[in-house]
Amino acid sequence: MHDDPARWIEKVIKDFIAGPENSMQKWGGEPAWAEPLVGYSSGADPLYTFYKQDIGGFYLSPLELISHTHPGKEFKADELTVVSWTLPQTEATKRDHRKETHFPSERWARSRIFGEEVNVRLREHVVEKLTEEGVEAVAPMLSPLWKGATSEKYLYASTWSERHAAYAAGLGTFGLSDGLITPRGKAMRTGSVVANIKIDPTPRPYTDHHAYCLFYADGSCRECIERCPIGAITEEGHDKETCRLYVNMTREYVHRHYGFEGYGCGFCQTDVPCESGIPRQFIPEK
Repeated sequence: MHDDPARWIEKVIKDFIAGPENSMQKWGGEPAWAEPLVGYSSGADPLYTFYKQDIGGFYLSPLELISHTHPGKEFKADELTVVSWTLPQTEATKRDHRKETHFPSERWARSRIFGEEVNVRLREHVVEKLTEEGVEAVAPMLSPLWKGATSEKYLYASTWSERHAAYAAGLGTFGLSDGLITPRGKAMRTGSVVANIKIDPTPRPYTDHHAYCLFYADGSCRECIERCPIGAITEEGHDKETCRLYVNMTREYVHRHYGFEGYGCGFCQTDVPCESGIPRQFIPEK
């Protein structure tokens, strides 16, 4: 394995996104994503135990995921690393989406469908590169163990959450709309791979899971509430059922106007103070 595996893995991810695979499938292969952020958390991080307790017993730990993928081999949680990344929306996509108020822009819808296809291939690519180095790995979202689930506390959930892994890896905190506010903003998607390699965890510069949200900090902002076209965000938080119904409703619009099978919303991620970064008051002065 490489002398600095963290730097090598980060390069693998960034090189992939810098390449031709990162495409909107239109506009001359315009990229779906800007340069990624990459972080690491330990497979033994207490947060993964907390997630299982808080979200539901169905939630899988990194150890459970990799053990299922590589039966017959014994793994130790403290020797595992969860590699997490965020894929920021491009400036072109954010620009287009700011102008919309009820239905997704074409770039946003394409990033949701074709951009996520890029993310799937990136997960496969990272696993493949690790395997070539003799490192067992699994992309949780591509595991047969991944599935949707119902949480008594949070309603819609799943056996693994990319955003929660990114939070554990120091990449961001949650906002009023449940989106992850990262140093590149909330307009992004996430990915992760569990690997049988020990890498120093990325420091978490926060202890509160809402640390970067202006509303939770001082009751201000509320701009994601105003941006939501269906009223799914209030001071009480994010109404997942209303949100889900609206997102599904956009499928017909995307098909009719853009000519492909897709959907999207993302209004709470654009034209808000946390769209492209952490709100200024949370950024330490140098």
